Amino acid sequence: MTHTVIIGGSHAGVAAAAALRQHDADMEITLVCAENQIPYQRPPLSKAYMSGEMSLDRLRLRPATWYEENRIALKLGIAATSIDRTEKFVHLESGDGLAYDALVLATGASARRLPPEIGGDLPNVRVMRTLDDADGLMAVMKPGQKLIVIGGGYIGLEAAAEAAKKGLEVTVIEAAERILKRVACKETADAFRALHESHGVTVLEDTQIERLVESGGVATAVRLANGQELPLDIAIVGIGVAPNVEIAEAAGLHVAVGVVVDDHGRTSDPSIHAAGDCAVLPFQNMPTRLESVQNAHDQAAAVAANIAGTDTVYDPHPWFWSDQYDMKLQIAGLNRGYDAVVVRHGKREGSVSHFYFRQGRFIAVDCMNDAATYAMSRKLLEAGAAISPEQIADVAFDLRAAMKALQG
Repeated sequence: MTHTVIIGGSHAGVAAAAALRQHDADMEITLVCAENQIPYQRPPLSKAYMSGEMSLDRLRLRPATWYEENRIALKLGIAATSIDRTEKFVHLESGDGLAYDALVLATGASARRLPPEIGGDLPNVRVMRTLDDADGLMAVMKPGQKLIVIGGGYIGLEAAAEAAKKGLEVTVIEAAERILKRVACKETADAFRALHESHGVTVLEDTQIERLVESGGVATAVRLANGQELPLDIAIVGIGVAPNVEIAEAAGLHVAVGVVVDDHGRTSDPSIHAAGDCAVLPFQNMPTRLESVQNAHDQAAAVAANIAGTDTVYDPHPWFWSDQYDMKLQIAGLNRGYDAVVVRHGKREGSVSHFYFRQGRFIAVDCMNDAATYAMSRKLLEAGAAISPEQIADVAFDLRAAMKALQG
């Protein structure tokens, strides 16, 4: 009987297990998860879970009974330590091991931390990535406390929003010239800056930190490069993630800012596939790492199909989202290399979308409280529709009609 081992209780890992079982009723499937938690969704941790709107049960990717019902062996709290590619064997920290016919790396990514030499390892300097991170923050956050968020990307801003809603005094520090510099246009950044400031959050841009000031074994302030010190009770570091590639690298697989895979999800070893945040795939003729639920699910499904013998090319259609206060941001496409942005207001009051273009071609959109525009734009992107900046700028241009015309 064929045995597929999946390393990582991530969204990609669970999606791969589910798809494999759909393809093959008899395959032996083992999911190895280093966390001692039934696999759960990560995106809601800094959104609905921290706000109390989502329970732990709803956070689970699948209920515990699902793994039994689908005969998926779930090994919790046990890390995979190494891969013997010659023997096709995964060594576990328990001292046991698993022989495999096919291996899926769904190891995800870890939050980047500040270096210990500048205070990054102090106990009240936190990150926001795992369930333990979220629970730890929820346990210590109290109204009136001073919170410093280091990093003005989506994770940092989501944490800032939840803290502000809980009554903390929040300051966001961004080293780049503006928040969301790496992931969004100036127009989207302007909207979120204004949103946070309207909720009492201080946003400091183009601001470098020198170190965290320690007293009594905890961080008590952050010292900026200009010498100014900002007092704090808690700091959250949101400076991105690093893919978990150590086990792949040690096994001699091709690694370059992620585990390199082809358009079938295969690594440099044909018996080993990778999916999700840990994988670097060819997207639009460029090596790309897509950190999204969409990619984790869809790439894992393609990997499972290929392992089961159904030749499947993975062609991503990226989408992302962020919830902050009463703002729901929905993103379709990847704005990499954009050279123009067109602002289009939705039909609902306060709804607006920012359309990205590269050399006149529509490549992505940020939709803020504009679900209808998002739904139509996503379908237009997936169909490769030739929508011009001039059309989007024209208030008379009907997106719905354009979508229906494509559908014939």
